Amino acid sequence: MSGISRRSLLGYSGTAAAGAVLAAGGSAEAAQAQGETAGTAAAAATQQTQTAPTFPRGTQFKGSSMVPGVGGEVVITFSVSTIDAPASYDIPPLELANALNKIAQDHGWSPITFYGTPAPAPLTP
Repeated sequence: MSGISRRSLLGYSGTAAAGAVLAAGGSAEAAQAQGETAGTAAAAATQQTQTAPTFPRGTQFKGSSMVPGVGGEVVITFSVSTIDAPASYDIPPLELANALNKIAQDHGWSPITFYGTPAPAPLTP
């Protein structure tokens, strides 16, 4: 295989170009499969980057989970704000949402999708 990494291939415009570069060091079938995988990953990353909302500091997030057949519900609301602190001390809301989900799941609740307000958009990885 050539000295070009898969990550650098993501910069190519299409899977055919990535496959052509990879074909120099391996079989055409393997290069085409790797090229298609790289193209699919690049498209997914681009779509996620374009659709992931940016929430302002202090945004309130809320999510809930229900127990099917029992009728129980848990509602979790949180926000994160830092005042006069270096950026290295910021706590990303997604990190906190993941920690809260772990706690909820440890107690039998299904995963919670948190939504940020004022723009109701999901907090996703």
